[in-house]
Amino acid sequence: MAKGIHRLTDKQVKNATANLNDGGNLWLLLKRETKVWAFRYMLNGRSRKAGLGSYPTVSLSEARETATQYRKWLSQGIDPIDENKRQREAASRVIPNFTSAAARFILTNRHQWKNRKHTKQWVATLKTYAVPKIGKKLVTDITTNDIQAILSPIWNTKTETAKRTQGRIERVLDWATAMKFRVGENPARWKGNLDMIYPAPNKVKRTNNGGSEKHHTAMPYPELPDFYDQLRDKNSNSAKALRFLILTVCRSGEVLNAKWDEIDLNQAAWTIPASRMKAGKEHRVPLCQEALDILKSLPELNDHIFAGNRHNRPLSGMAMLVMMRKMGYSKDGYLEAYVPHGFRSSFRDWAEEQSNTPHGVIERALAHTIPNATERAYNRSDLFKKRRLLMDKWSSFVTSQRT
Repeated sequence: MAKGIHRLTDKQVKNATANLNDGGNLWLLLKRETKVWAFRYMLNGRSRKAGLGSYPTVSLSEARETATQYRKWLSQGIDPIDENKRQREAASRVIPNFTSAAARFILTNRHQWKNRKHTKQWVATLKTYAVPKIGKKLVTDITTNDIQAILSPIWNTKTETAKRTQGRIERVLDWATAMKFRVGENPARWKGNLDMIYPAPNKVKRTNNGGSEKHHTAMPYPELPDFYDQLRDKNSNSAKALRFLILTVCRSGEVLNAKWDEIDLNQAAWTIPASRMKAGKEHRVPLCQEALDILKSLPELNDHIFAGNRHNRPLSGMAMLVMMRKMGYSKDGYLEAYVPHGFRSSFRDWAEEQSNTPHGVIERALAHTIPNATERAYNRSDLFKKRRLLMDKWSSFVTSQRT
């Protein structure tokens, strides 16, 4: 081993134009325009060189610290290159918790997915439903009871989201098994396991206000900010109508047939006449700033806010759905076949899970009729001020991606 160490100064390293020796086997080597640290040594008659990283990413003091450890190993007859490799492999075998395993699975597999939206959907689903329950648990400690704690609260009310969550947890745990972090049955496996506990998704009857079994495919709310951010980059009337629908959580027909004389910009309110409401009752909608900005961006071409190409007619009833299909949300596409009406369900799920808003305020925001006649008789207020607060929070969430 060379005598005399720490020969170099930071200034010499910074201004180096040739290879420099710091002593104690530590070298700074110039390779074209790059400066790299190397630890050169002899062991068992063999000349070896271990790379320590490039300068200035690895500073002089950091390189010296690593070189000190390597010299200790050499004094014990241990090859620094082999020992460093052994320690890295040992660290990679440390059993991860679910959050770490999911992150590593997504990092490994994201390149085979069609685009970054799919990656974000994976992250959003697991972060919302799985991580709060099992995120800190080691993958070896996760049981079927843990999976049930995640799925049971949402299986009958948000069946598609629940099935998607189950499938993603199953794949993460399969990866953990393949990586030798765990052994035995996958507690999130559907076939022969969870299918004995839950009814098949296509057998679950979804109800919507008063017993109707018609179900509109809803985008899970964690995915909504990213979707809305993409929508903001589109300047068509159909894109703006869809944004307005999301922000107001109104029905498609109510939005497409909206007229300028129904808007009160001073009061930031939109009054939909009873003739266009499903319940046959006038409905006031508080408008957040984002919704007002959409209105201000639109020209007044005819009576309708979202004007179509025909004289004094609104956009086609299919305009917003076609917009979503063009963005890839199609049965034959690579994303779920969500529909505009489903954003009302997205809003309800968000309001119930992410806010402390009373149920009655949420129902009035959706213009739902109170089913109980007695309660309806004693609660005639439309709770407009409380709904405004709720819709402002909803807008902040929806636009959070760009904010």
